[in-house]
Amino acid sequence: MKMNHREALKVMGLKESAEFADIKAMYRHLSSKYHPDRNPAGLEMMKLINNAYQSLSDYQPTMNVNDCIDDEEIALSEELNNALNAVINLGLTIEICGSWIWVSGDTKPHKDILKEAGYKWAPKKLMWSFCGGKRSSSRGKFSMDDIRSKHGSTNIKSKTWARLSA
Repeated sequence: MKMNHREALKVMGLKESAEFADIKAMYRHLSSKYHPDRNPAGLEMMKLINNAYQSLSDYQPTMNVNDCIDDEEIALSEELNNALNAVINLGLTIEICGSWIWVSGDTKPHKDILKEAGYKWAPKKLMWSFCGGKRSSSRGKFSMDDIRSKHGSTNIKSKTWARLSA
């Protein structure tokens, strides 16, 4: 799944003007922070971070000024990690498209958990979505197939499903 450079920068918590040295340093920091041995959603976070790093490695010639995210701003990677950890063990279908998390399946019993974790109900898609508290400007006019083809898609096996299938 290839991420556009703006989404990749958001995932890594960097501004558009970041130099490659900053990208590399942030990658190492996030790899340590979200290592699967330290974090329940670590495997999926590492996939997301690796994808973002690869996208930025390919795009790096246009970046030129050393400028990391402000201390007051929360990096999207931390928000994504918290959102993934909130739902990873619920036995739901979890899909990452770009920097968005989409959740489907039998979500009704988990509605309160999803809302508390910051997920929003997308009535046209009949799925829950998470993107760091931000709303899409398209107002739901794209189908999930359109979103998957534009941003790529990764399905996450939750630990509950992995235990049941073993």
